Amino acid sequence: MSVTTYGYVRVSTKEQHEDRQLIALSEFDIPKHNIYIDKISGKNFERPAYRRLLKKMKKGSLLIIKSIDRLGRNYDEVLEQWRVITKEKMVDIKVIDMPLLDTTYGKDLLGNFISDLVLAVLSYAAELERENIRQRQAEGIAAALARGVKFGQPPKYLPDNFPELYDRWMAEEYNAAHLAGLCGMSRTTLFKRVKEYRSGLEPQPPRENRPKNISRFEG
Repeated sequence: MSVTTYGYVRVSTKEQHEDRQLIALSEFDIPKHNIYIDKISGKNFERPAYRRLLKKMKKGSLLIIKSIDRLGRNYDEVLEQWRVITKEKMVDIKVIDMPLLDTTYGKDLLGNFISDLVLAVLSYAAELERENIRQRQAEGIAAALARGVKFGQPPKYLPDNFPELYDRWMAEEYNAAHLAGLCGMSRTTLFKRVKEYRSGLEPQPPRENRPKNISRFEG
């Protein structure tokens, strides 16, 4: 009796390429129409192709993936999808990068136990490494901030002749949107700077970043 074989490929963003995974799957006899591909971000993990694959696969089928993290973003998701595929759908899984994760071998109780145990250890290790990467990134950002490195957009400053602009605004020669446009900032930033201006706490830009005087007063 022949086994129906499927392949699943997932990349995290639309800019990434699935070539590496497809090349790995090409070593196996998988019909092209049985290869399902998702290009999905980590934040939006709906995975429509994967959902169609789950509905398509029947008991006794074989699913081949390049690496175990294609099944989920974290430890819990990987374990849950492994359970759904192998226990609920009764489908075998072969993980190319990890030969021990191959349920086609050792169909007895011991074989299943070994596969499940190896999966749990590897999934936990992968999740731990991702946490370590995030921790190192956070520590790197904290160290950069301590050194005075600035992140994000540079602050917007009021032009030198803002007092004149401010008086014209108060005289209702033009509205807040027009004043914000003259100052080259959003209305939200403008109101923040006006509040600072009125309290005498307006931040002063470095000389090279100081906005030039605004001389246009179109209504």
